[in-house]
Amino acid sequence: MAVAVAMASAANCVVYFSSKTNNIPVFELKNHSWPAAFVNKPPNIFEKRSVRMSSSMTRFIQRATPSGTAVENDGSFHDTDTVPTPKVIIDQDSDPDATVVEITFGNRLGALLDTMNALKNLGLNVTKANVYLDSSGKHNKFAITKANTGRKVEDPELLEAIRLTIINNLLEYHPESSSKLAMGATFGVEPPKEKVDVDIATHIRVDDDGPDRSLLYVETADRPGLLVDLVKIITDISIAVESGEFDTEGLLAKAKFHVSYKGKAIIKPLQQVLANSLRYFLRRPTTEEASF
Repeated sequence: MAVAVAMASAANCVVYFSSKTNNIPVFELKNHSWPAAFVNKPPNIFEKRSVRMSSSMTRFIQRATPSGTAVENDGSFHDTDTVPTPKVIIDQDSDPDATVVEITFGNRLGALLDTMNALKNLGLNVTKANVYLDSSGKHNKFAITKANTGRKVEDPELLEAIRLTIINNLLEYHPESSSKLAMGATFGVEPPKEKVDVDIATHIRVDDDGPDRSLLYVETADRPGLLVDLVKIITDISIAVESGEFDTEGLLAKAKFHVSYKGKAIIKPLQQVLANSLRYFLRRPTTEEASF
């Protein structure tokens, strides 16, 4: 398995590709679309899904097909460099019309055209792309929509497929990232040197987010299918997930969900039920590994 994620140098320069130019990679996928699994009825933007990734989902995890022209690795690092922490952000909040994906891996990422082609094979269009540099490195951002509808991705299984496809390509093109990613233990060339203690790593918090919804924060050890699992646990107790962000930072996963109960913010007793349900599930020993 493989993944491509990267950051870059510490300069404060920005490179933007406007949708008005020909520099934007826009893919029109023919004869392929993702199954219509999302039921679009407010307030839930996520329908209830099965806890484990089925083979019908995992077969859509895409491996990059080398294009001959794409550059996943910018070649600016050496074997003796410290390996940075890979980060993959799935952002459902910042753009009302598209799912925004951000990938960083120090200064090691190239143009990621092969990764974008792998996303295309999931039935997606990359409608906008920009790259910027800051003190933390190079950030590659894409705006993604479903090819068959032109809308943002709202099916949690497809969102998880996007995340795992990116991680898959990172492991493929940057095998040195294997020791920095939870999925490197199973699919990488070198497993992480330390195993994350789930009890210590798991943190759950619910904050007020106005009269009509609350903000749920979850941080825990990463694993395949985690995004789908979290949404399933939340919706199983009749709490609606309206939008959110899911970040993979090395061995950890950090989720932020806007949630509500019957169109209102979650009251304290239900917040406790939600937190206890998530803790019980996340700290339960994993008995099954998803296969790519």
